[in-house]
Amino acid sequence: MNRIDFPSNHKRSWARGAMLLAVFVLTASCGGGGSYSTPPTTPPPGADTQAPVVAISAPANFTNNIPAGMLTFSANATDDIGVASVEFQVDGVAAGAAQTSTPYSVSVDTNAYASGQHVLRVRASDAAGNQSAWTSVTIRFGGTRAQPAGFTRNPNYVAGLTDATAFAQAPDGRLFVARQTGTMRVVENGMLLPTPFLTLTVDSNGERGLLGVAFHPNFISNNFVYAYYTVPGNPAHNRISRFTANGNVMGGTEEMLVDLPNLSGATNHNGGAIHFGADGKLYVGVGENANSANSQTLANTLGKLLRFNDDGTIPNDNPFVATATGQAQAIWAYGLRNPFTFAVQPGTGRIHINDVGENTWEEINLGAAGANYGWPITEGPTTTAGITAPLFTYKHSAATPVAGSGPGGFFVGNVIAGGTFYPNTGTGLFPAPYRGNYFFADSGARFIGMIDLANDNATYSFGAVTGNPVDMLVASDGALLVLTRGSIERFTAP
Repeated sequence: MNRIDFPSNHKRSWARGAMLLAVFVLTASCGGGGSYSTPPTTPPPGADTQAPVVAISAPANFTNNIPAGMLTFSANATDDIGVASVEFQVDGVAAGAAQTSTPYSVSVDTNAYASGQHVLRVRASDAAGNQSAWTSVTIRFGGTRAQPAGFTRNPNYVAGLTDATAFAQAPDGRLFVARQTGTMRVVENGMLLPTPFLTLTVDSNGERGLLGVAFHPNFISNNFVYAYYTVPGNPAHNRISRFTANGNVMGGTEEMLVDLPNLSGATNHNGGAIHFGADGKLYVGVGENANSANSQTLANTLGKLLRFNDDGTIPNDNPFVATATGQAQAIWAYGLRNPFTFAVQPGTGRIHINDVGENTWEEINLGAAGANYGWPITEGPTTTAGITAPLFTYKHSAATPVAGSGPGGFFVGNVIAGGTFYPNTGTGLFPAPYRGNYFFADSGARFIGMIDLANDNATYSFGAVTGNPVDMLVASDGALLVLTRGSIERFTAP
């Protein structure tokens, strides 16, 4: 047999191991019925269990107004044995191949992205398979790019609308658009039909009017269309009614399902969004009628998200059925200021509630039965006991002294209005990184953002619109449709 020469340090390690093995065998062979314990397992000599350390060296965190063109995205990485590779990502998507040698750097073409906030991430690996955590910086690309490269934006997909407030898509692809002044228009094959589906007598002062529209889950068989609107009177009040479609116009008579509480002289904070959940129940966003005390009381339905059966009755599994009385038993969540829009994720039933803020913060809240979202006790980020903090929130002004450094990053607006979940399956879909995520808009700032639900709710700029957005949905052909006060704008995939 050939002789094997060990280095001196390995000889010592081998000798110590042999001695331990001999002691172990001797102990095991002793009589007397005594028990023995297996020595603890330790990594073999030289085993690597330490993850690399990585940091982004350029660009710096919160770099603002990065110009159009090629951006150098680089990192420093170290490891006790050796770095095998460094991965680079922009908005959760790989930016080139993993780099296996220094300098660890890639080039990013900022023209490929909409202007606004983006998140750069890096992660390092070693040869033993140990990986660092992702580390990130939040930056802002300058310019006026209104959509990512390759996407098409049609700002006049449907023109000729005025005072639009909400829309919904029927299973056959038609769009029903609510106008604040009381008419509901139909869009078929991209054309605005001349005859309204219905015309209601409404109080359209301030933020009142025809504010919400939804289709019954079984619309194909029952043709039910739901509307939320303000009934004129002294005092006025908001109402949820059901109508039956006969083709592109209303057939039969109105079914008045729910009359909400009388309103004060304040004409703002009416809410108005209505959607069916995955559970087949009708969810309704109601504002606090400019009286913040309404939001925290369980004695009325103002400043709440409500939950009804499809006929307007109250489900017996609502969270406050046992403690509230009358219509207040419809309360599903409370502590809201003006939930003008919210969205339900198809399949999962996940709900995001967009709550319009007062002077400082806009909120996106994760819907939960019985949750208290804090208004007027809190607005924006909070750790207050008993309050459900926002999933995402952004300010009405840039963070100081460093823009981008506060909650919401570089997103600045004043009226969150419109939100939708992009589906994971279907036809004509956006590329994979956009699927399953949540899109939202701000009516004042006119931007469209996207929350990456798979990457710790990181939030990126997707684009911008020319009008003031009020609602948003994903069409059956995969297009992202944004309803503004005067038109429907359309984003399609590359």
